[in-house]
Amino acid sequence: MSRGRAVLAFDTATAATVVGLSVDGELVCELADRPAADERPRHAESLLSLCQEALAEAGIAWADLSRIGVGVGPGTFTGLRIGVATAQGLAQASAVPLVAVSTLEALALPVRTAEPTLQVAAVADARRGEAYIAAWSSGGEQTVGDQACPPQQLVAVLAAESATTIAVGDGALIFRKELEIGSIAVPEDRSALHQLAGGALCQLAASNEPLGAEALVPHYVRQPDAEISLQNRTESK
Repeated sequence: MSRGRAVLAFDTATAATVVGLSVDGELVCELADRPAADERPRHAESLLSLCQEALAEAGIAWADLSRIGVGVGPGTFTGLRIGVATAQGLAQASAVPLVAVSTLEALALPVRTAEPTLQVAAVADARRGEAYIAAWSSGGEQTVGDQACPPQQLVAVLAAESATTIAVGDGALIFRKELEIGSIAVPEDRSALHQLAGGALCQLAASNEPLGAEALVPHYVRQPDAEISLQNRTESK
């Protein structure tokens, strides 16, 4: 295969480990490990093996990559740490430029392409009865900045934009009832639009500006659960 402009991008902000590889803007390989609802994420076990499998399938060496993109969240604390640390190590070892990708923007991107006249909201499960959300207008402008909120606030924030809205992501499935009561459309449960796609990760990684490894940090949006638990224990003493 022609080496061209090869982009490897991956995300571990959700329970899934998602990897994409594109060459000259064309997706050539997309792999994912998606645990069942009752299974734990396997980021540490699957991320590197999926990256290596994608490169092998495309006949591309690490040194042939033009850049490495990584999802920086928002998402789970452990998953983000694994993804960011792996990206930093790979970029340093292969001397390949590193690019940060918004997990929510990558989730919304395929829907923005499929439904160009609607506001698109990416809604990811944030646990503790909350969702991570962000939204983009039909013109591609971000209308709702990344935030974590309960379902009642989620609907109010999206409805405030006065635009016909479609919501996707595992959070949209969890809070489907609240969203649909607020006249926000949610695709059927089995729709692939609810899943993060390797192609979207590659597309954003190809267009975003590279940054130094030390500047790559997870986008948590809110305090990690472990920090909140520690704070609560300290305050209760």
